[in-house]
Amino acid sequence: MVSHLDTEFRFLQKTLDLRAYRQQVLASNIANADTPNYKARDFDFAGELSRATDAQSGKLELRTTSSRHLQSNQDNPLGVDLRYRASLQPSIDGNTVDMDVERAQFTDNAIHYQFAVDRITSRVKNLLTAVQGQ
Repeated sequence: MVSHLDTEFRFLQKTLDLRAYRQQVLASNIANADTPNYKARDFDFAGELSRATDAQSGKLELRTTSSRHLQSNQDNPLGVDLRYRASLQPSIDGNTVDMDVERAQFTDNAIHYQFAVDRITSRVKNLLTAVQGQ
């Protein structure tokens, strides 16, 4: 029973970490909507969550494609594979942020984040009820 709870809470923790980081990435895209040559970024949430839950160490490792890459967790603390989003209509100044897409992704991510928070809250309330014997 304890192992099952530990596994579930670890999964929800990783979910919240990735959702919070994705919210930062999407907010950065929105903030730079008028920045010339800014390229919108995002990552595959499901793929990164799968990779995070499969990690033996419990900590996500930074991916590098060359031995000359610098090791830094400052810009990407979770080591997710950030990619440039394909632009449907790039602007003349080279900016690829589509505000409609960004707002939709931002809202969707916020809803999923809130669901995970509610799930954790529900599990903790259930545990407290069981411990208190009510």
